[in-house]
Amino acid sequence: MSPKIKGRRELETRIGYAFADKTLLETALTHISALSGKSRMGSYQRLEFLGDHVLGLVVSAMLYTTFPKAEEGELSRRLADLVRRETCADVARCLDLGAAIKLGVSEANAGGRRRTAILADVCEALIGAVFVDGGYPAATAMIEHLWGERMRKPKRPLRDSKTVLQEWAQGRGLPTPHYREVERTGPHHDPEFRVVVELPDLSSAEGVGRSKRAAEQAAAAAFLGREGVVTAAVPAETEG
Repeated sequence: MSPKIKGRRELETRIGYAFADKTLLETALTHISALSGKSRMGSYQRLEFLGDHVLGLVVSAMLYTTFPKAEEGELSRRLADLVRRETCADVARCLDLGAAIKLGVSEANAGGRRRTAILADVCEALIGAVFVDGGYPAATAMIEHLWGERMRKPKRPLRDSKTVLQEWAQGRGLPTPHYREVERTGPHHDPEFRVVVELPDLSSAEGVGRSKRAAEQAAAAAFLGREGVVTAAVPAETEG
C-alpha cells in the first residue's frame, strides 16, 4: 500500500466515513494552487460551497434537538460559533487535514497548510464530499461525530463581553457603557490600543488590544470579571 493511499484511509478512519468514490475525497483536498492553471473545477471550491450549507443545516438541526428550551437568539449564537471559520479550522487541525491538502509549491512554502482560511475551506469541502458520496445521513453522522462535543461544551462564551456588559447595565437601570480610548502605542501598521469602559458610580476598567474593538471587548471583560458576572473574555484575536 502506498503512503498516499494509507494516509487517505487513515483520514477516512478519523472522519468515520469511507468514500465509495475516492475522487471526491481527492477533489475535497485539492487547493486551486495545485492545479497549475487548470480549471477551478478540479479544486475543492464547489464542494466547499456545498459543505458550508450542509454544515449549517445539520448543526441547526442538532441544536434544535439538543436544546429544546433554547430561544431563537441563543440557537443563533450557538450556530454562529459552531460554523465560524475558526471552528472549522480547529476541526481540520484535529483531523490533521493540513498534511493531506494538495497545494502548489509556492502556497505550501508560504505556510498554506497552517492557514486558518484554507483549513476551514477544506473542512467544509470534506463535508460536501461526504454529502455527495453518501447523502445527508452520512454527512450528519460525520458532523455529529466531529461537532457534537463542541456543541455541548462551547470553547468560548456565546455572547461577546460588550453585549453582556450592556445587558448587565440595562438590568440595573444604568445607561449604556461608555468606552474611551486613552492610549494608542506602537507603529501605524501594528498599533496597540488601551481603552477604558465607564459606568456611573462604578469604578472604570481597562482593556488592551490590537484593535480598538478588541480593546473594548477586553475592557468589558475586565469590568464583568471584577463584578463577578463572568470570568473570561472572548479572545481578542477572534474579534473581527
